[in-house]
Amino acid sequence: QVQLVESGGGLVQPGGSLQLSCVVSGSIFSLNTMGWYRQAPGKQRELVATITPAFSTTYIDSVKGRFSISRDNAKKMVYLQMNSLKPEDAAVYYCKACGFWGQGTQVTVSS
Repeated sequence: QVQLVESGGGLVQPGGSLQLSCVVSGSIFSLNTMGWYRQAPGKQRELVATITPAFSTTYIDSVKGRFSISRDNAKKMVYLQMNSLKPEDAAVYYCKACGFWGQGTQVTVSS
């Protein structure tokens, strides 16, 4: 059974920071690319960042230089450090691996 559980969301002011975490149960973690996605109300879910088992990363243009994805294979964790947050970053953030999704964690950016 594979399960992904996100945490770390919350309310932050514009310009603030949050770190999201995702813990993965099951045996898939170290062999798979992990991804963070987000979905804002009324919008499609979009891929925000990915990280391969060899720690190669990709980002969508709108978060480059502000967000950083990382992983700890020993702990089966993947992280998303989000800095300089903007109101348009507000969304439910999900982690994904090998077709499995977490339940999401809400990020609200507002003054």
